[in-house]
Amino acid sequence: AGEVIAQEKDAVWTSRDPLTRHYRRLLVRNGTLAGVLLMGECRSAATLTDLLATSEPAQADWLFDRFTTQPQVAGQNAMTKPTLVVVGHGMVGHHFLEDCVNRGLHQQYQIVVFGEERYAAYDRVHLSEYFAGRSADSLSMVAGDFFADNGIELRLSQPVVAIDRDARVIRTGSGHETHWDKLVLATGSYPFVPPVPGRDLPGCFVYRTLDDLDNIAAHAKNSRTGVVIGGGLLGLEAANALKQLGLDTHVVEFAPNLMAVQLDNDGAAMLRRKIEALGVGVHTSKATTEIAETDSGMVLRFADGSELATDMVVFSAGIRPQDALARSCGLTLGERGGIAIDNQCRTSDSDVFAIGECALWEGKIYGLVAPGYQMARVASAALAGEENAFMGADMSTKLKLLGVDVASFGDAHGRTAGAQSYQWTHGPQQIYKKIVVSADNKTLLGGVLVGDASEYATLVQMMLNDIRLPNDPETLILPAVAGSAPKALGVAALPESAQICSCHNVSKGDICQAVSSGATDIGAVKQCTKAATGCGGCSALVKQVMEFQLAAQGVEVKKDICEHFAYSRQEIYHLVRVNRIHTFDQLISRYGQGHGCEICKPLVGSVLASCWNEYLLKPAHLPLQDTNDRYFANIQKDGTYSIVPRMAAGEVTADGLIAIGQIAKRYQLYSKITGGQRIDLFGARLEQLPEIWQQLIDAGFETGHAYGKSLRTVKSCVGSTWCRYGVQDSTGLAVTLENRYKGLRAPHKIKMAVSGCTRECAEAQSKDVGVIATDKGWNLYLCGNGGMKPRHADLFASDLDDATLLRYVDRFLMFYIRTADRLQRTSTWRDNLEGGLAYLREVIIDDSLGIAAELEQEMQRVVDTYQCEWQTTLQDPGRLAQFRTLDVAPASAKRWQDICTLDEIPEQAGIGARLGTQPIALFRFGKAIYALEDREPGGSASVLSRGILGDAGGEPVVISPLYKTRIRLRDGRHVETGEVAVRAWPVRVDGDRVQVGSEELVMRAEAS
Repeated sequence: AGEVIAQEKDAVWTSRDPLTRHYRRLLVRNGTLAGVLLMGECRSAATLTDLLATSEPAQADWLFDRFTTQPQVAGQNAMTKPTLVVVGHGMVGHHFLEDCVNRGLHQQYQIVVFGEERYAAYDRVHLSEYFAGRSADSLSMVAGDFFADNGIELRLSQPVVAIDRDARVIRTGSGHETHWDKLVLATGSYPFVPPVPGRDLPGCFVYRTLDDLDNIAAHAKNSRTGVVIGGGLLGLEAANALKQLGLDTHVVEFAPNLMAVQLDNDGAAMLRRKIEALGVGVHTSKATTEIAETDSGMVLRFADGSELATDMVVFSAGIRPQDALARSCGLTLGERGGIAIDNQCRTSDSDVFAIGECALWEGKIYGLVAPGYQMARVASAALAGEENAFMGADMSTKLKLLGVDVASFGDAHGRTAGAQSYQWTHGPQQIYKKIVVSADNKTLLGGVLVGDASEYATLVQMMLNDIRLPNDPETLILPAVAGSAPKALGVAALPESAQICSCHNVSKGDICQAVSSGATDIGAVKQCTKAATGCGGCSALVKQVMEFQLAAQGVEVKKDICEHFAYSRQEIYHLVRVNRIHTFDQLISRYGQGHGCEICKPLVGSVLASCWNEYLLKPAHLPLQDTNDRYFANIQKDGTYSIVPRMAAGEVTADGLIAIGQIAKRYQLYSKITGGQRIDLFGARLEQLPEIWQQLIDAGFETGHAYGKSLRTVKSCVGSTWCRYGVQDSTGLAVTLENRYKGLRAPHKIKMAVSGCTRECAEAQSKDVGVIATDKGWNLYLCGNGGMKPRHADLFASDLDDATLLRYVDRFLMFYIRTADRLQRTSTWRDNLEGGLAYLREVIIDDSLGIAAELEQEMQRVVDTYQCEWQTTLQDPGRLAQFRTLDVAPASAKRWQDICTLDEIPEQAGIGARLGTQPIALFRFGKAIYALEDREPGGSASVLSRGILGDAGGEPVVISPLYKTRIRLRDGRHVETGEVAVRAWPVRVDGDRVQVGSEELVMRAEAS
C-alpha cells in the first residue's frame, strides 16, 4: 500500500526474518507513514493501511510493531540484528544500557527499552532534593543525546503487561507486541502499603516516583500535618520531604526502633533523639489498624488504642520486588518473591536476565543502587561473552537523614559468633559510634555511626580489605587527643583491588592508573573513571587516592586555589598584605592569569576586605562578590532573599520588635527566630531590599552580616543582670564582642557565644569563640563549631579579665584569617595546625612568632573602618540601580529590541531585564555584551543575572548563583558537557544602546 520506493531523505524501517521468510518495509516521509510492504506475514496490514489513510504522525503506532528494526536511511542496506529488550528504565536499567554501550553491545543488538514512567531514568538516591528546588531535568541520569547517539530506542509511558516466552514477545498495556531475542528485567520494586483500612483515601500517598512527589506537594499546600508510616531509610527520607514542605511531621514505625535493619538499639535511640530535636514526632511500636476520615482531615488509629490526627499520610513501609511479569510467564521466583538469578544474573530462562531490586540472588534482595549497578555490569558482560560474576555485594550505607549523618556497615548488630563491640557516646552533641570486631580483636566486622560519620570511609575500607586492627581498636572511634596524629587510615595501606567507588566499581588501582595516564585533578579522575559521580559518598577517599598517586609519581600536590592563581589562600593573603594590593585587577595582572572565576573572585574579595575593609560595592570590588555579598542578603532557592538585622547578643527593644513585625506584615515576609537569637525575614524580592532596609535603618537597625563569611552572631544568656545563677554580665560582654568584630571578613563564617555561668545556657563550647563566666573572670574556648562535623571548642585560657580576653580574641581571629585555607572553619584549621592547641597558645599568649602587636593593629584597623553596608548603599542612589530589573515592552515588528544603555550594565557583572514576559540576563564582560535567559539551569528562579563572571580555560562564563553551574556566555551551554543550559540571544551595541535580537532571530540562531 502507498509508496515503497524511497527518496533520498525518506526514513525506511525494514525487517527480514530468514527463518520464516517474512519481510517488512515501512517508509516514512515528513513524520507520517507513506508506504507499506509486507511479505510472508500480514497480520498488521489493516492497522498500517488505516494509518496510511489518516496522514497522521505514524510513530506512535507502527514503531511498536513486533518485528521492526532500527530506522535506516534510504540507500543503506537494512540489516537484521537480534533484539535485546530491556523492561524498566530506572537507575539500574540505565546503568545497564551505559555498560552495554561501553562493551559495544548496541552494535550487536537492536536495543529497545520500555519505561513505565513518563520520565527517563532519574536519580532516586537524591529524590528528596526535588522538594529543595531541584528540577526533574537536573535529576535525570541520561546524558545528552544518549539514545539517538547509540541507536537505542526508548519507549516511555509504555508499561509491559505480559511476556510470552514461547513466542519471544512482550506485550504493552496498549496491546503492542515486540519480539525479543534476549530480555533483561530491570523492573525494580514497588512500595509496600500495609493492608490498613482507609489506605486508599484521597490524602494517602506513596513515596517512590516524581509523580508521587508532585501529588504529595500538591496536597501539602492545603495541609498542616503529615504522617509517614515507616521508620526505615525511605520513611525518614519521606519525613524529610514533608518537613521541607513546611508540615508538622510525624513518623510512625511498627518496630520498637527506627531503621531497625541497619541500627542497633543504642544507635536507633540516638537517631530518635536527634530527629525529635528537629521537631519531628517519632512514634515507635505502633501498629496502625485504621485510617479514617474526620471533619478536619484524617486520623490514624493504633492497636494500643491511641490516635494521631493528620491531613495526609505517606506510606514508606518498605519495598517489594516487582516480579509480577516474571511470575506470569513462569520464571522461578523466591518463596517471598523476587526473580531468582544465578551468578551471571540469568533467570531460570537462559535468555532472560534480571537485575536490581527485582532480582533475588541466593535468597537475598539487594535494596541499594550499588549492588544493582554491579548486577547490571555482570549481565552486560554475560551478553558480551565476557567473564564476570555477581557474588553478593556490600550493603554498607551512609546517608544524611533529616540532616543527621547515619552510617551502618557490615555486621552492625554483632551477630557473628564471638564478636565483641566498642561503643562511644557523646551525649551533649548526640553522637553515637560503635564498631564490631572479631573474637581475636584483629578484624573489623561492622559498625554504626550516628551524628558524625566522618570515619565511615576509613572503617569500611578496613572491613572490606581485612586490614588488621590497631592494638586498641577503640581508638578508631574515640575523639583525637589534642596534638595527636590523625587516626585516618592511610590510602597506602589499601590494596590495589580495594573498591573505592561501589556505585561504579572503581578500585584504588583504577584511580591510580587514571592519575598515571594524566588525570591530575579530581574533575579529570571523575571523568576518566566515573568514581564519585554516583552517590558521591566516596569523594573524599577518591581525592586521597589521587593525591597519594601524584605524590608516588613525584608530583607536588599543589594547593592552587584555581586555574587563575598558582597560590594557596594563605599565599594570596600575604601577597595582598605585603604588596599593599587593593584590587583584584592589580593582583591577577601581577600574580595570576585570565579573568578569574567563582572560586578566586570571592576569595580575593574576602581577603581584600580582611586587609583594607573597603566598601564591597566599589566598582573595583562589585564583580568579586557572590550574590549574597553583592545584594547584602541571603539568596533562597526561589530567587528571593532573607533579611537579618543585627541584634547584638540577642538584645532588642519593644519598638524594634514592633518595627520588624510591621515590616514583615507589610511585605508578607515569613519570620523565624534563628539559632543565633536574631529574627530572619524570608521572601523579599530583589527590588524590595532597599526599601525594606531603609525602614529597618530608620528603626535603628543595621546589617547583621548573615550573608557574609564574617561574624554572624554572639549568642548569650542573661547572665548576672537577671539570672540568680549568673556570676558575670554575659550579655554586656556579648554586646561588646559583637560590636567589635561585626563585619570582619574571614575564610568562613564565625559564631561566638557568652555564658554567664557554668550551666552553659548559651552553648558557648560549640562556637568558634566561646566564653564562660567564672567567679574570677572568663574562661576562653576556641575552635568549636556546630557545622557538618560538630566539634566542641578547646579550653584555651582561664580566668581572664575583659581586656586580656579581647586581646587574645583579636590575635586569634587575625592569625586564623592569615593562615586558614579557603572555606576552612576554625575547627578544621586548628586540627591541621602542626603542634595543635599548644602551638596556638604559644603564638597567641606567648607571642612566639613576635607578631602579636601586628595582629592587634590589624584588628583595630578593621574595627575603626567598620561601616553598615546597607547604610552606605542607601546613601548612594547610583548603587541602588543594581537592585532593579529592567522592564522593556517588546516591539514585535522590530528586528532588534532596545533594552538599556551600556552604562546600566555593571562592568564585569550582569543585570536582569524583562522583555515582555521573557526574563533576560545581560552581562558586560570586557568589551563584549552577552544576553542569556535569566534562569538558574534546571530551575525556574530568575537569578542568573546575579552570577559571577569569569573564564574557564579562556572561555567567558557566568557561574549561576544558586547551584554554581558554569555556563558559556556566548551560547548558554554547560562548560563541561556542551549541553544547552539556558537560551542565548544575539546582542549588538548601537551607540550607547544595548539591543537584543528578536525572537525570530533567536530561533534561527538556535536552529543553525
